Amino acid sequence: MLRRPRRNRKSAVIRDMVEETRLSVKDFIFPLFLIDGVNQKVEVASMPGIYRFSTDLLLREVEECLNMGIKAFDIFPAYPESKKDKYATESYNPDTFYLKAIREVKRQYPEACVMTDVAMDPYSSDGHDGLVEDGKILNDETLAILGKMTLAQASAGADIIGPSDMMDGRVGYLRSLLDENGFKEVSIMSYTAKYASAFYNPFRDALDSAPKSGDKKTYQMDPANLKEALMEAELDVGEGADFLMVKPALAYLDVIKLLRDNFDLPISAYNVSGEYSMIKAADDKGWLDGQRAMLESLLAIKRAGANIILSYFAKEFALLQKA
Repeated sequence: MLRRPRRNRKSAVIRDMVEETRLSVKDFIFPLFLIDGVNQKVEVASMPGIYRFSTDLLLREVEECLNMGIKAFDIFPAYPESKKDKYATESYNPDTFYLKAIREVKRQYPEACVMTDVAMDPYSSDGHDGLVEDGKILNDETLAILGKMTLAQASAGADIIGPSDMMDGRVGYLRSLLDENGFKEVSIMSYTAKYASAFYNPFRDALDSAPKSGDKKTYQMDPANLKEALMEAELDVGEGADFLMVKPALAYLDVIKLLRDNFDLPISAYNVSGEYSMIKAADDKGWLDGQRAMLESLLAIKRAGANIILSYFAKEFALLQKA
């Protein structure tokens, strides 16, 4: 045999040299959960090792992560029901703890890249990403609320805005609004292909943000559809998105590759809460080697074409790299 592929697998040194896909701590955005209060650190029951932090402890977490090489953070707020209403008005209250925390992160750690989430569900008494009237999620009426939220987050110091709501036209609406109000440098990472997935439940536990009625299938994408992702991406590119995101990641590797092959913008993928928790649960049961499963999963996401990975494994991966 002239060709023996195993010759390039015979030692760790050779395997490292011919490795086609390499993960770096620079690839990651680390999602963090924020709660009101002081000295609060509460583990998310369905996400072992992931916590909700009050601002003071979140700042410590950011500092620790920066020292490990993690430079980007997506901060999500968990609000009590008493702060929620139909129009998500708390989202643009300048004195709300979420916006104060963003300001403080950027004040203390200006080198950190802060991404924020634009959607109504953390602040909505209905638990939906858009405005609900008579059981329907209204698209155009939601945009004005998302606009107020976006300007408030940009004013607080957000580097990247992440519209996760899946309302039609929101990228163009928010881009124009940001530009008109002097925030031309604020980026938009659009949740381009966000599917109506079963893998979001632990995240909704973390934020207490599950819909009070119905589901999100009228605005999030059908898991059966692939070509529709091309249409969503074409719209987002035309409306001024800076990054295109696929969410979830592992069950949608084909979608990541499709966008990578068809668009020049950076592609991000959200390795979501359910994907994280499955590996953690199987590791706890002794059914999988959790560390190997984590690395294999993250490699698959990168190999499929993701430039950026939002993952709850980011800190764990960074610790491995430092070991």
